[in-house]
Amino acid sequence: MELGNHTMVTEFIILGLTENPTLCSIFFVVFLGIYVATMLGNISIIMLIQRSPQLHTPMYLFLSHLVSVDLGYSSSVTPIMIVSFLKERTTIPVTGCIAQLGFDVIFGTAEGFLLAAMAYDRYVAICFPLLYSTHMSPRVCIILLIASYLGGYVNASSFIGCLLSLTFCGPNKINHFFCDLPPLVELSCTHVYVAEISSAISAGSIIVITLFTKIVSYLYILHSILKMHSTEGRHKSFSTCTSHLTVVTLFYGTVTFAYIIPKLSHSPEHIKVVSVFYTVVILMLNPLIYSLRNKEVKEAMRKLIARIHQSF
Repeated sequence: MELGNHTMVTEFIILGLTENPTLCSIFFVVFLGIYVATMLGNISIIMLIQRSPQLHTPMYLFLSHLVSVDLGYSSSVTPIMIVSFLKERTTIPVTGCIAQLGFDVIFGTAEGFLLAAMAYDRYVAICFPLLYSTHMSPRVCIILLIASYLGGYVNASSFIGCLLSLTFCGPNKINHFFCDLPPLVELSCTHVYVAEISSAISAGSIIVITLFTKIVSYLYILHSILKMHSTEGRHKSFSTCTSHLTVVTLFYGTVTFAYIIPKLSHSPEHIKVVSVFYTVVILMLNPLIYSLRNKEVKEAMRKLIARIHQSF
């Protein structure tokens, strides 16, 4: 059976994080708990934003889409990883592997663009507060959201195109816990130099574009904050950015390590550990970061709980 007249392998075997039975049992409990916490945390943030009028602003519109993307990102990777801890042999069809890679890249890229949009939103709010309603109008917000998702689809098309250009006729064991392009490239039985560097170029371009946007935005923000005479104003401005900066640092730090730094510098086991952070752990931490380090979210949560309590 072939896929696009290139592939003779009909399924791949996911080796997962470990083959140790004891560790598999421990990891099953740990990552199932993380996945449940991720689902509950992100859904709670979405519901809180929808039911709190004071959070109906561009910043929290982007946040609601960010946590929605996190839900899809986590669900495209974590369930298969959890299942692999219960089975001696975890297989995935070639079409399923392509689909998982596509969704993973779409959600991951969209997250990067949404974080850039949120940085721009903070830049306008702090540097041009009187023009905020104009620069962050509903039309502008919709354009930024469409651009974020469109960027995800374009990047995913590049990854999938590279995958479909490869020929798989030999070993089909993926030394990873999900279908990522680098381990798939290693399984190809044809010359794969172009495909091998394409993922780094594609991911690197996205990282450079979105990270440049964030750096420039926050340099202007820092300049504006330092010019403020009020200590209270400085503190308030910093507090509105700390949650976003924390998420950006965690996300870009791990993604850069996994895709940009040459793979020869790190063993497959190290790559797996880093990948666990940006595909599983960080997605669980995002709701906690935005709820525990954001006064507006905590205040909205307090009011919502009070309303629910009064209704009973």
